[in-house]
Amino acid sequence: MRMLVLGAGLQGSACAYDLLHQDSVERVTLADLHPERVPAFVKKGAGKRLKLARLDAERVASLRQLMKGHDAVMCAVPYFFNLIVSKAAVAQGLHACDLGGNTEIVMQQKKLQAQAKKKGLSIIPDCGVAPGMVNILAAEGIRRVGDADTVKIYVGGLPQHPEPPLNYQVVYSLEGVLDYYTTPSWVLRDGKPTQVEALSELEHINFPAPVGRLEAFHTGGGISSMPWTYAGKIRQMEYKTLRYPGHVAIMHSIRELGLLDLKPVKVQGATVIPRKAFISIVSPKLTKPKSQDLVALRVEVTGKNGHRAAWELIDYYDATAGVSAMMRTTGYSLAITGLMQADGRITAKGVHTPDEAVPFGPYVEELAKRGINIREI
Repeated sequence: MRMLVLGAGLQGSACAYDLLHQDSVERVTLADLHPERVPAFVKKGAGKRLKLARLDAERVASLRQLMKGHDAVMCAVPYFFNLIVSKAAVAQGLHACDLGGNTEIVMQQKKLQAQAKKKGLSIIPDCGVAPGMVNILAAEGIRRVGDADTVKIYVGGLPQHPEPPLNYQVVYSLEGVLDYYTTPSWVLRDGKPTQVEALSELEHINFPAPVGRLEAFHTGGGISSMPWTYAGKIRQMEYKTLRYPGHVAIMHSIRELGLLDLKPVKVQGATVIPRKAFISIVSPKLTKPKSQDLVALRVEVTGKNGHRAAWELIDYYDATAGVSAMMRTTGYSLAITGLMQADGRITAKGVHTPDEAVPFGPYVEELAKRGINIREI
């Protein structure tokens, strides 16, 4: 198989690294606007199986040309390119998957259903952790309990050794994190898609040591289109982000003071966007390359009959490879999806989200091969 990965950032690099460790993959092309930034761990031992390419994803003709000769494309560039990449993949006859994260764009991708199905192609948005891994687990739980009543999903990327005041470090784009902290979250309430305020409805969840007690609160984007898929079928469905205790109180105050606003303000005669200034000041303090992270995840599905299905994951930074837990769980998930599309284990053709198309058993088995062990609880 010949695989194309778009984006040499954290997740794209992890995806390419994983693909290069699969015997079934003949070549990996890793494309980026700045391919020279590819981390050393990706190139180590790759030899001629890794090809680097320079690509501006906005140049559709160049994107289509690059796709030639590949079996599948995995998109790890910013979400606003996902529709462009999906359209190009359908035109060139490739399977495609991406990290998603924007429900409106997913809905636009779904309009490619007829074209993709006619060509026998699989297009799967939302293939990271959340959305992605959690959607696959939730769908399996819904199948197992029979008549599902509630679905609760919790995910957090956290430092193994938290430091005040936020007890948080950047594990992906801080701008993306702040979008989730300020964008209303879609949930199911009484079977109806409903929006709730980000950072609201705080609760506490206990994980096994050494993680311990975490706080959970609403953020946007984590379950993508599932509230519409299961509208009228499930009473309650929600996604919450996990952080160490005390984080949400500080972030709520920062948000309410206007420091995350996007409306420009005048500061001593200069025009400043508060959120841009906040990111510029805070990001260097929260970016800690030598600090090791973890990902904590829990999915709980309860049936109207009282039956329950639940899974839990705690994954840690891989010190041997130098790959973070967030990169492992997100980038490897993207790689696994692309592999299963290309080798035929994903049989659904057309445009489908992971909960609709990715088979639970083979997916979980592939994660386990990489030391990402989802535990049924």
